[in-house]
Amino acid sequence: MIRKILSDKSTRLFIGFTAFFVANALIAECIGGKLFSLEKVLGIAPANFTLFGQTGLSFTLTCGVLLWPLEFVITDIVNEYYGPAAVKRISYTAIALISYAFIMFYAALHIAPADFWVHSKQDSGVPDMQNAFSAIFGQGMWIIVGSLVAFLVSQLVDVLVFHRIKRATGEKHVWLRATGSTLVSQLIDSYIVLIIAFKIGNNWSWGLVLGVGMMNYTYKFIVAIVLTPVIYLAERWIEKYLGHEKAAAMKRAAMGRGEDDGFENIPTAG
Repeated sequence: MIRKILSDKSTRLFIGFTAFFVANALIAECIGGKLFSLEKVLGIAPANFTLFGQTGLSFTLTCGVLLWPLEFVITDIVNEYYGPAAVKRISYTAIALISYAFIMFYAALHIAPADFWVHSKQDSGVPDMQNAFSAIFGQGMWIIVGSLVAFLVSQLVDVLVFHRIKRATGEKHVWLRATGSTLVSQLIDSYIVLIIAFKIGNNWSWGLVLGVGMMNYTYKFIVAIVLTPVIYLAERWIEKYLGHEKAAAMKRAAMGRGEDDGFENIPTAG
């Protein structure tokens, strides 16, 4: 049975997309605690924008933003070939496994450490490994909740906008539905996480939330435009891998049955 399942190229492809999607999301959550200066990376002076009454705003971003744009590329590709039900399936899977990871992080934080381990890195400038471990993996509850809610809502919005645009334009204008859905969903993602994690959780002012959110969204906007050619390259590779006829049939199935998972009634030639 498993050999028959794995012999189907569309199934293997979906498994690969799902594995990358979940792994990428989990890695982004894990490294999201580190902030970096985009201006320093590019070797330029800080932007120092003034927005919504907030001065000195620059592109200080979490390392998680390096990976999140790839999630929306995968979302659009899965949406194109497997339909919205498949996107929801991988999104719910990612949410469940990220939640599981945070539970395991929480458990690890509260397990009594070995005495020798606590001071094992003093020569490397880390006086207390338990405190260091807690600082890296002990994200605040509001940040965790905000991140998960933002991820789920933005994914569902991406699915909706993608198919609304595709129904209006048909098979043409891949760039419009892929980039357009990402730009809308990323705007929502940027503000949901800030409102939950920092407005509700840390009592930020609305001006600070709006200013920081706009800086974050500006970065995501630019990256979404830059990554648009990746969609075309991915589609070209998928058509070569699956064959033009099968790829076209999958697109029709994904579009024709909004809640179909994209696997049924598709040619299964290996």
